[in-house]
Amino acid sequence: MATQHVDVVIVGAGLSGIGAAHHLQDKCPGKTYAIIEARQAIGGTWDLFRYPGVRSDSDMFTLGYRLRPWSGGTALAGGSSILQYVRDTAREQGIDPHIRFGCRLVRAEWSSASAQWTLHIDRGGEIDEMICSFLYCCSGYYRYDEGFTPEWPSAGEFLGQIVHPQHWPENLDYAGKRIVVIGSGSTAVTLVPALARSASAVIMLQRSPSYVLALPGRDPLADAVRRRLSPRAAFTLLRWKNVLVTMAGYRVSRRWPSAATKFIRKAATRRLPAGFDVDTHFTPRYRPWDQRLCLVPDGDLFTAIGNGSATVVTDEIDRLTPSGIRLRSGRQLDADIIVTATGLNLLAFGGIQLCVDDVDVTLPDTIAYKSLMLAGVPNFAFAIGYTNASWTLKVDLTSEYVCRLINFMDSRGITSAVPVRDPTADPAPFLDFQAGYVLRSVDDFPKQGSKVPWRVTMNYLRDLRALRYGSVTDEMDFRSAGERQSGVDAGVG
Repeated sequence: MATQHVDVVIVGAGLSGIGAAHHLQDKCPGKTYAIIEARQAIGGTWDLFRYPGVRSDSDMFTLGYRLRPWSGGTALAGGSSILQYVRDTAREQGIDPHIRFGCRLVRAEWSSASAQWTLHIDRGGEIDEMICSFLYCCSGYYRYDEGFTPEWPSAGEFLGQIVHPQHWPENLDYAGKRIVVIGSGSTAVTLVPALARSASAVIMLQRSPSYVLALPGRDPLADAVRRRLSPRAAFTLLRWKNVLVTMAGYRVSRRWPSAATKFIRKAATRRLPAGFDVDTHFTPRYRPWDQRLCLVPDGDLFTAIGNGSATVVTDEIDRLTPSGIRLRSGRQLDADIIVTATGLNLLAFGGIQLCVDDVDVTLPDTIAYKSLMLAGVPNFAFAIGYTNASWTLKVDLTSEYVCRLINFMDSRGITSAVPVRDPTADPAPFLDFQAGYVLRSVDDFPKQGSKVPWRVTMNYLRDLRALRYGSVTDEMDFRSAGERQSGVDAGVG
């Protein structure tokens, strides 16, 4: 790839990156742009994860793009349907030609003198350069090349196959096999009923339980509304219905956690066999929404447990043995295949090293602005979704804001926009979330501040007001080419 200049570079061709390009074409039609994608395919997470049963854990009326309504029939869609939706969007909107595959951004250097980024891109061991005026990182926060697997004693003794869902073998034959799925999160509760359809036995082995809630695979209201309204009107109505229902459920859970726990427990009890130990296997020690709720369409996990094709065991692993897993209780679980649905690793901004006027940016020393920019880092934005709602709800708003900011700068001849750190905004962890994958890596991320606009909000209505309609000038320093950004002003280093 020859050195070239474009106005905007988007990092990542997944759900967020394709959505960002769609917004940019719609709201900034005069801008040139490119998408650089480290892998060889569109789709990001939805192309990477190929394990049986992979699906969304948010409804598609909020996970779908606002600019391109979801038209599928299911509320919680399968991974292949979502991947096709993302690819169809890229093709229909003419985004495909802008994507550069096999390009991993390793370093981005900002120069105030020229008011532009120089990007160092790894293309299979060769480093190319690209120049842009605005850098928009849509790579999410998962590490794509490696999932998280704990170290267990004697793991090498197991004679069967150990598989991590992030790297599911294409031709894995699990029909008639005994499978132990280690984990209790959304990946595990998705895998277990899918595997149970053809495996001889499936055990979900969890150290501690998660909250699991059944939802209809199809939304009856959606089917009724679509028969009476235009596709756009139906999508808007259903999107807002689901936004408000999700927000209400979250607020009720946080304000009255005991009542929420009883509700979820009762709902699980109704779907499980009589006498099932719900307190041991489906009643966590933490409060609802300290970690993300696991949604199961039509209660398929509970159905698999009810018909005996799946079993839940709550215990801790002592060691792996040649034939399976020995638990702390002394029980032996025999297995042909062990699936380690033990979580993901996080990686801020895909591991990109940012540099501002010859000073490397140390991410934990920075503070996020409106949860989409960094203090002291000019013309840089990133897309991070919600932990308590659909990912796309937030990244759609982020892309709208980025487009508003770019248009504002163009209208006034501004070449550099940088948030100026507020010293009175006390730093705190970027994600206030108790999931293990967050706690393992949050110290490597930027911080958030104690007050707006430095606080990371997980509230769609507040973000809607701030990002779609709010000011793009508050606590922002605008400059023209040649004006150097100082490290003191930046809050870098």
